[in-house]
Amino acid sequence: MLRSYTRRVPVGDLAIDPLTEPEVVTHVLRALDEGRGGWIVTPNVDILRQVSRDPALLAHLRAADLAVADGAPLVWAARLAGRSLPARVAGSDLIWSLSRGLAATRRSVFVLGGAPAADGVADGAQRAAERLAEACPGLRVAGTLCPPFGFDRDPAGLADACASVAECRPDMVYVGLGFPRQEHLIARLRADLPETWFLGCGAAVNFVAGDVRRARPVLQKAGLEWLDRLAREPRRLARRYLREDAPFAAALLARSLHHRLTHRPAHRA
Repeated sequence: MLRSYTRRVPVGDLAIDPLTEPEVVTHVLRALDEGRGGWIVTPNVDILRQVSRDPALLAHLRAADLAVADGAPLVWAARLAGRSLPARVAGSDLIWSLSRGLAATRRSVFVLGGAPAADGVADGAQRAAERLAEACPGLRVAGTLCPPFGFDRDPAGLADACASVAECRPDMVYVGLGFPRQEHLIARLRADLPETWFLGCGAAVNFVAGDVRRARPVLQKAGLEWLDRLAREPRRLARRYLREDAPFAAALLARSLHHRLTHRPAHRA
């Protein structure tokens, strides 16, 4: 039984749905059966930090149908505040569990993103789709697209990409372009595909394609997946993770603890 969405849990400036990964899949499949599309966002600390400084981006994310915590610090912050998020629900896991659920009723997916083709090797979107279809018998691949970098800054390139997705009319679209580019694209596509579900999944397309290796499960469970990525790409990620995200996460946890200490329920006499 799905929890009521009136029980959304505030974390930072966003409200998070207190759902487990299987509950998200159940909700999506039920909505598809009823002809309703939707949009899943998976905020982490970096996304919370960015939307805290950009009201327009915050409003954009609040328009999503489901928001789940793709970051252990969000779960920790909720618990410190005396609230309840059952678990981290990562986009990199959802791309697999949603595909298995869709496969059970022979529904279709469209994969957008990934690394470009090179040296006779198919692009990342195509390889990710093939791997999902192989691992999830019954899953149909409606299409794939690995657009060139900067396509979304060119009106013609953006229109062509949207037309390619809309023409296929998939049940689910995985968009792995990184935040917030993927969210802007999803917002545009939703009007053309009201019965389709969308997941902005960042690096998940690269993980599935095998172009990037995920952190070991022990680091994932400990909430330290970011540490593995930092070790792999220190020049690109050091500033973001250490100078921007880490202080923001510490402040978020401190505010959550302060909320719990100053909002204790009154004791009855």
